[in-house]
Amino acid sequence: MTRVLSVASECVPLVKTGGLADVVGALPHALVGAGVDMRVLIPGYPAVMDALKRAKAVKTFADHFGGPARVLRGKLGEAVLYVLDAPHLYDRPGGIYGDAEGRDWPDNPERFAALSSVAALIGAEGIEGWSPQILHCHDWQAGLAPLYLRALGAGDRVASLMTIHNIAFQGMTPPDRIASLGLPPEGFTQDGYEFWDQVSALKAGLSYADRISTVSPTYAGELMTPEFGMGLDGLLRARQADLTGILNGIDLDLWTPPYKSPRGKAKYRAALREEFGLPDWPGPLCVMVTRMTEQKGLDVLLQALPALLDRGGQLVLLGTGARAFEEAFRAYARDHAGVAVTIGYDEQLARRMIAGGDAILVPSRFEPCGLTQLYGLRYGTIPLVARTGGLADTVIDASPAGVAAGAATGVQFHPVTAQALAQALMKLVKLHQEPDTWSRMMRNAMAAKVGWDQSAAAYAALYEEMVKTE
Repeated sequence: MTRVLSVASECVPLVKTGGLADVVGALPHALVGAGVDMRVLIPGYPAVMDALKRAKAVKTFADHFGGPARVLRGKLGEAVLYVLDAPHLYDRPGGIYGDAEGRDWPDNPERFAALSSVAALIGAEGIEGWSPQILHCHDWQAGLAPLYLRALGAGDRVASLMTIHNIAFQGMTPPDRIASLGLPPEGFTQDGYEFWDQVSALKAGLSYADRISTVSPTYAGELMTPEFGMGLDGLLRARQADLTGILNGIDLDLWTPPYKSPRGKAKYRAALREEFGLPDWPGPLCVMVTRMTEQKGLDVLLQALPALLDRGGQLVLLGTGARAFEEAFRAYARDHAGVAVTIGYDEQLARRMIAGGDAILVPSRFEPCGLTQLYGLRYGTIPLVARTGGLADTVIDASPAGVAAGAATGVQFHPVTAQALAQALMKLVKLHQEPDTWSRMMRNAMAAKVGWDQSAAAYAALYEEMVKTE
């Protein structure tokens, strides 16, 4: 059985800000049947510490990045969970990355270097008699672990995998922190962890890990282009032989529609309209659950919405993010009877929206994998998506060929412009007006393989390739 330590900054059901947490929480369970013993290491934020039951201290540090710390052992379902309990780093109000005003914690470099350092120590020394063969490092918060592992002299026997969930976040900090982070100064070069005269935790991971993965095959290709690579495309092109794209899945037990067939959606659609006070219009009821940022295409959606509303369609949006977008959509909803907006995040409301919606909109400029379109497929809520990253890999477009073959599961559009999105929305309305075609698309969507089975098998195969001789 391959032994893997998964290292991340968040993990469902304990702490979550985005899709990273879903993946980290789901992988250990998905891999059990694939011959992988995966344990998880995360920071001891207040919510995590509150959830720990009968945790046992298995490693202690008198001074770890400025204060005492312990590694506690807990449970993540049936999997082993390790929590880095370092109150001086993690026991604080606000969010896990920043304060209540949204400002990053100024010591974030040390907070996540501490996590990466403990991961490397476990790799080098083992813990409780258990030694990982692979460190699986997620995003910049775990990016220094492969470098620390090599500095400890364990890189020749313990392999490391760096997974990019979103390359837009790179963990940058000035070089005057090199000593406080315990980094080897000789690594501050173009071939090491230096990036535009800064320390980049993500670049460290990409430079020093044995292998690199990301969360969809299309995004893996996109990352090697200047448009999507965020300045790291050259490094990724140089390492393309070590780069793999593996799609995310979703937990099918957690995301199960309350109906067995497309016909069952009608009552949930009616309930959703009633909940938001929307009239019973003839067009598709579209939903969107999103972070309200430019990445997610909110600006082009505002411009394209008349193409939906003028044809009897509606939109229910749930999200939070940039204040300008929040205010713009609130104002739009006040002026248009077919639009309802809730600012914030409520997972139960999200589930009701996906169950009751006819279609789910994901017009992202870039999307490494995306989970909301997978939820949409599972619920027969037709995804309308930009043709990028994991959206392109998971949704079969209702092109003439796709419809004729009876294979379509959604609508794709490109480029991400107001005109292209408006045309896609008009196409969506037209498909909705063809009951047989729409019903077939819903059945196809609900039959799509969106669970973890295939992805878990791909990860297990990758881990097996990576194991070094002990």
